[in-house]
Amino acid sequence: MFADHVIPFSFESLPVRGEIIYLSRSWRRMLRDQEYAPVVRETLGHAAAATGLIARSLKFDGSVTMQIQGAGDLRMLVMQCTSKLELRGMASTADEVTAGSFGELLDDAHCAITVDAGERPYQGIVAVDRDSLAASLEDYFSRSVQLPSHVALVGNDDLCGGLLLQQVPGEKIEDDDWQRLGLLAATLSTGDFPEATGIDLIGKLFNEDDVRVFDGQPVVFRCRCSKRRAEEVLRMLGEDEVRDVLAEQGKVEIICEYCGRKRRYDSVDVSRVFAENVVAGPESLQ
Repeated sequence: MFADHVIPFSFESLPVRGEIIYLSRSWRRMLRDQEYAPVVRETLGHAAAATGLIARSLKFDGSVTMQIQGAGDLRMLVMQCTSKLELRGMASTADEVTAGSFGELLDDAHCAITVDAGERPYQGIVAVDRDSLAASLEDYFSRSVQLPSHVALVGNDDLCGGLLLQQVPGEKIEDDDWQRLGLLAATLSTGDFPEATGIDLIGKLFNEDDVRVFDGQPVVFRCRCSKRRAEEVLRMLGEDEVRDVLAEQGKVEIICEYCGRKRRYDSVDVSRVFAENVVAGPESLQ
């Protein structure tokens, strides 16, 4: 199995650029300590692939965050990818998920894409298309970025992937050519990835076109939780509330929603956290 990556490419005779993403190791790590319903898992995988594609398509130092909020079984989904293609994500759902499809999962939902590259983060918000996340993102690119795009997203328990095609700004493409590329992109499936590397898959999908493929970039799962951040959560809760939990349960447990890591605090730890003039120890990095 080859490493997780994003590979950019362009068409020699058409003003179109593209990227293809494959995630397996990072995707399985994201799921390792989580128990999501199948439809939530699939949606999270599509979001992971899409956020990686968006991060790679932008020339910046910072991060891209996709956030979906709604009133259905899926209450909130957050996926973040840095410009170094470090990915993390999580989903929060109702206690019981009864939805069997993407459309049933979301109710009155919106998708926000935030690009944070410095002093002034940019955010675009679109209503979620109940057909698919890919359709919602095509609407986002059209409305917020004014960039006609085709998006294809796939996923299962072992891998997720996606394809992004965008017209080159300021250049014109014939409608028939653009529609043809969209139909080809829509044929992408999870079954394509184990059979071919990114370069071979691009050639397979667009075998009638001359395509120039560029060097790919690796994608990794990386959570930014730490001992320091966990203790900041305890301080935000307040000493009285933390000690009430400690008295009731014998310990206080902080669980990272992104990576599932658990940090446990006993009475000695809690005293240290709330003591004054304590010199902080080194952070524990995930």
